[in-house]
Amino acid sequence: MTNLKPVLARLALGATLSEPEAEEAFGIIMSGEATPAQIAGLLMAMRLRGETVAELTGAVRAMRGRMARVEAPPGAIDVCGTGGDNAGTLNVSSAVTFVLAGLGVPVAKHGNRALSSRTGGSDVLTALGVNVDVPLERLPAVLRASGCAFLFAPRHHAALRHAAGPRVELGTRTIFNLLGPLTNPAGVTRQLTGVFDPAWARPMTETLSRLGTTRCWLVHGMGLDELTVAGESQVVELRDGAIREFAVTPEEAGLRRAPIAEIHGGDAAVNAAALLALLQGATGAYRETVLLNAAAGLIVAERVATLREGAVLAAAALDSGAAMAALESLRRETA
Repeated sequence: MTNLKPVLARLALGATLSEPEAEEAFGIIMSGEATPAQIAGLLMAMRLRGETVAELTGAVRAMRGRMARVEAPPGAIDVCGTGGDNAGTLNVSSAVTFVLAGLGVPVAKHGNRALSSRTGGSDVLTALGVNVDVPLERLPAVLRASGCAFLFAPRHHAALRHAAGPRVELGTRTIFNLLGPLTNPAGVTRQLTGVFDPAWARPMTETLSRLGTTRCWLVHGMGLDELTVAGESQVVELRDGAIREFAVTPEEAGLRRAPIAEIHGGDAAVNAAALLALLQGATGAYRETVLLNAAAGLIVAERVATLREGAVLAAAALDSGAAMAALESLRRETA
């Protein structure tokens, strides 16, 4: 395959691509050999029909084969979301990163600036004084010293610049929203990943299983790409090759319920202020949400067996200042 025209003709008829075909097609995109119109056509054809596990896997292989990798310590995990839920909430996975790092769980957090939401991980961390543009060769040392590091997606996946224009112009979620959490530059084999639509939790989990992930939770909470304390959340878990689906509630973690409206955020400055207040002891729905998601992260990291145990540990990380210390360390190490 040397161009996308034959692929587009097939996709227009509702055909699906095999894993090798998808890898080749996305390789063409990432090599700069496809036009913006062809890229947009492929993305929308897949979206309208529904992306398959084979297509996801092939696209991930194409991305992983071209990304700038980072060495991570054993047991490192990723906590991130797909984006695309358009909920405008405070940054949960960034806060969870500091809680886990404060508990000694290395977090290689893959993330981006805001693409489909108001404030992305890059935006809020920059507002908190973290240098997200630290030289790539320094990232392994940052991760070892701070227990966490932010892997800014555009720097590790430079080949995706060829799809950036069509993605922005389309202004809607595409397969790339699904691919980001599947292409961690540190090659982690454990992750807590939020999905904007619960229908994608199982296909993404099956994709990760094909690609060597050993333990993960793919989660969705009442419209959010994270676990919620507003009610019941859906989970698809991969553990030692087996996939199972279940639901969780905040009560299982010993946490109180609160409406999603209580964690609505704003711009980077607003969200950064809320995250800083959280690390300094603020209580409320944001804290409860972070505790629930951190508890899930601790299960994925195999530090605890239950959400209740995890929430207790996570609360201790906040109350003792360990989570705040992780942020302060990341600031220093990336200066």
